[in-house]
Amino acid sequence: MRHKYFLFLSVTLAALLLIGCNNDDLEPTGITVKEDEDEVTDTTYTIPTYADDYAAMASWNDRSDWNLANVHDPSVVFDGDYYYMYGTNASYGNAHDGHGHFHGRRSRDLVNWSYMGASMSVTPTWVKDTLNSMRDAVGLAPINNPAFGHWAPVVRKVGNVYRMYYSIIIDNLIGNGLPWSEENFDNTWTERAFIGMMETTDPSSNNWEDKGMVVCSVSDRGTDWSRSSTNDWSGYFKYNAIDPSYVVTPEGEHWMFYGSWHSGIAAVQIDSDTGLPLHEFDINDESTWGTHIYTRTNGSRWQGSEGPEVMYSEETGYYYLFLAYDGLDVPYNTRVTRSENVTGPYKGYDGASVTNGGDVYPIVTHPYKFNNHSGWVGFAHNAMFQYEETGDWFYASQARLPANTGGNAYSNAIMMGHVRKVRWTEGGWPVVMPERYTGVPETEISEADLAGNWELITLRYEYRTQQTSVALTLSANGEATGALTGAWSFDEADNVLTIGNTKLYVEREVDWEASPRELTLVFAGLNSSGVSLWGKKTQ
Repeated sequence: MRHKYFLFLSVTLAALLLIGCNNDDLEPTGITVKEDEDEVTDTTYTIPTYADDYAAMASWNDRSDWNLANVHDPSVVFDGDYYYMYGTNASYGNAHDGHGHFHGRRSRDLVNWSYMGASMSVTPTWVKDTLNSMRDAVGLAPINNPAFGHWAPVVRKVGNVYRMYYSIIIDNLIGNGLPWSEENFDNTWTERAFIGMMETTDPSSNNWEDKGMVVCSVSDRGTDWSRSSTNDWSGYFKYNAIDPSYVVTPEGEHWMFYGSWHSGIAAVQIDSDTGLPLHEFDINDESTWGTHIYTRTNGSRWQGSEGPEVMYSEETGYYYLFLAYDGLDVPYNTRVTRSENVTGPYKGYDGASVTNGGDVYPIVTHPYKFNNHSGWVGFAHNAMFQYEETGDWFYASQARLPANTGGNAYSNAIMMGHVRKVRWTEGGWPVVMPERYTGVPETEISEADLAGNWELITLRYEYRTQQTSVALTLSANGEATGALTGAWSFDEADNVLTIGNTKLYVEREVDWEASPRELTLVFAGLNSSGVSLWGKKTQ
């Protein structure tokens, strides 16, 4: 198997969320931006009313109303007018099938998003040709109709060009070349994945020119691609060529990070002029595969971490590596580690290097549930980007509804895009707000505004478990009781709430769980172990 998308989805869910099929013979998608909504200049604030459960409007014919429905593994880039978001082909009920790949949408305000269509109409011919050339070199028959999957692009602006690095997996067995299934299993692993790149100078056109292969999955095991059984997780490939990310150093070096599960994450230096590896990539020369960056479990060839997203902060001087942990259906959670150097060593909250093994803290997001809502699971594989008007950082990812929400057996395949504001702790770590961003006017917050009843969630790691809220009360006399205890105070200049020794970063946001939705106050911070604390005022 190439990736946990297939490892953790049940047979029923996989039928709904089939993202590894080859449907290139079907029609491409044209641009379908709703200009009447995109060009609105009225800045009057309104609370979003669209439903979190979008099953009733999930079909292809409803795409102009999707907003952030059917978002998965997003990447966001700004062109001076719009924020553009692209992602994996995944969609509820397979709505994207037959309509191209790496679907995009755009927004002026990070709240209202218009669907644009696919950025790639058909899989580039070089993928099949390169695959079969590599197979021929080791005596394997060609695969005439590869089972492609189109996953997890990253988009960056480099000079005057926008570059999209994308993942295409081949879900066919190496030995017999048949599509992966229990029935076809021949005691070999599935084929390699490829990362390619395409460019445009105008993302509004949604016309991209493909530039070919950047890297592919690589193995240090030669022609020993045998797999003893479907329970054998000692993967054939050392680095899995999916989930690219991209960062430019202050010195002007360009680096692409990639990898998932298998042996972890690697980074390849990129030629800024071509967008391709600075040093020629060779599947037979391990020195060209990239610098090893991160491993969750030392010595493991199958470990629950993927989706690297790398950013550099001028304010802190650190590179931050965000990672998605575990399976995407329920347990998906986001971690972050950091380094003073682009190639590491990356260190967690305790200061220890995780390059050669170690669970990463802080926990940034985790399955959770406030009162009066089903809550969210499968909450990771994020993008990080800055809001042009303020310089604030934002976190974007998908989150899924739990199974059987509203009586829908397939609700775990409902994936909503979440865009959330990020604040930074005194120690230079990012914390993500507990409610989605809606552009609430940033009016002054006073100490008196904080007094009252709150819900607090501690995002401690529990596999496949939603963390639930505990009551917290901030009394008008400066005492906190319930989930946190001690004296509390508020720094109105920086919007920082302190309870005992814990600092919590306050924002105005929407209470998405209330009915009807209403404005409220929220906070996010870290406890002494590097676990996020999320709070929401309820009255």
